[in-house]
Amino acid sequence: QLRTVPVTIHHAVKDAVAMLTPQLIVHTAIVTAEALRDDFAIANPRIVISGLNPHAGEAGALGVEDEMIIAPAIDELRDLGLNVRGPLPADTMFHEEARATYDAALCMLHDQALIPAKTLAFHDAVNVTLGLPIVRTSPDHGTALDIAGKGVARADSLIAAIRLAAGMAQTRRENL
Repeated sequence: QLRTVPVTIHHAVKDAVAMLTPQLIVHTAIVTAEALRDDFAIANPRIVISGLNPHAGEAGALGVEDEMIIAPAIDELRDLGLNVRGPLPADTMFHEEARATYDAALCMLHDQALIPAKTLAFHDAVNVTLGLPIVRTSPDHGTALDIAGKGVARADSLIAAIRLAAGMAQTRRENL
């Protein structure tokens, strides 16, 4: 089961890059780790963290953000005791072998996180809002108003969202 978490969401790429800070990455990773423990019953979550630039920057040859922003966040997360790896090249994080080595992938940009999720599970992918006191899931494709009334909509993602919410709620109840 693939779980991806975007650090930045619906922003133009240039704006998303400007928003990236070690603090934002650390905060997002902590919220992710807590959700994996509390909502998915994963005692020691393994989180991989993507780079921003191609090949995670190639030691500065393809951009400095991976070394200047992402690596310090990873160091801080390790100091806090989180099981994290990265920054990893986003283009090699999602093949089957790689996915077997982690519980969630933290991605710097919206599309880094959503392209693999929708490629692997377009019709039953689920959006989860992490860090809330309540369980909140939704179909990953959004409202799909563009196909409303045309008889082509599928309920797969809605059904998956309801099932996932029920499972998360059950896990929370068991961990009270």
